[in-house]
Amino acid sequence: MFEVGDKVLYPMHGAAVIKDVQQRQVNGHPVSYFVFDMLLSRMKVMIPASNMDKVGIRPIVDKSVINEVEDVLRARPENKMKRITWNRRYNLYIDKMKTGDIFQVADVVRTLAVQETDKKLSTGERRLLTTAKQILLSEVMLVESCDEEKSEAWLRQFV
Repeated sequence: MFEVGDKVLYPMHGAAVIKDVQQRQVNGHPVSYFVFDMLLSRMKVMIPASNMDKVGIRPIVDKSVINEVEDVLRARPENKMKRITWNRRYNLYIDKMKTGDIFQVADVVRTLAVQETDKKLSTGERRLLTTAKQILLSEVMLVESCDEEKSEAWLRQFV
């Protein structure tokens, strides 16, 4: 289970630090909430302890995993996505990002970044690339104990 001070990833939102556990009354029953400080959005999020698994909260990855993430970012994506309509691709990317898996998010970043150099991305895909980058960068910031500028410099090496 999670506790105050844990560094976690909230799929589709990015990395966070658990700042507090609060008790609230909901329909006359006590409910425990984890309070997150989101790293990049600077917002405070409260999630009921009973929903942590449902929303996919997970601990951030170990530092040793970053090398494998770099391998994903270096690899070139398969061309099969080009034959799919943009809205179908968009939904596939969203599904990957919802998993919260750092490798899936890195795959989305890499694929969209490569596509962006080949042809213009749709507005939705461009927004998705920005979101995927923020999710990936926020986790790297916590894993590497660095600021946003350093994590962006790290990512620029690959995409």
